[in-house]
Amino acid sequence: MALKILDHGSPEYLQMVKLRNEILRKPLGLVLNEEELLQEKNQILIGAFEDDVMLGCCMVVKESEQECRLRQMAVLNTLRGKGVGRAIMTFAENIARDRGYKRMVMHARSTALGFYEKLGYKTCGEEFIEITIPHYIMQKELTSREDLSF
Repeated sequence: MALKILDHGSPEYLQMVKLRNEILRKPLGLVLNEEELLQEKNQILIGAFEDDVMLGCCMVVKESEQECRLRQMAVLNTLRGKGVGRAIMTFAENIARDRGYKRMVMHARSTALGFYEKLGYKTCGEEFIEITIPHYIMQKELTSREDLSF
């Protein structure tokens, strides 16, 4: 499996849009629109591939100098529980850490809480509704590699 940062507008990015629409939006009767996609130009776009097929993706967005936000995490339904999501998250955290971010936050669907908790994320606050479904704010401090003791 290859993990990489994608260029906005590239063929790989178009695969990402298709996957996000299929996994995240279509089940809710929604579709990503041009305005939303234009806002992604300056975000870190991450994809996981096997050959030329996208297995999963996410985005990392700058919130402040210290904090970034994970968005639009999606993995093919047939590959859930097979380590693809964990690999994407590790890659995203390393990229964020390398760019100087100290904390990653997200609006996690309530159905994904267990996945993120296993990766060290903690819920902050009460459940809220976003795009018609329950979410929680979750966050994790991104320890620098030098802070890790082996």
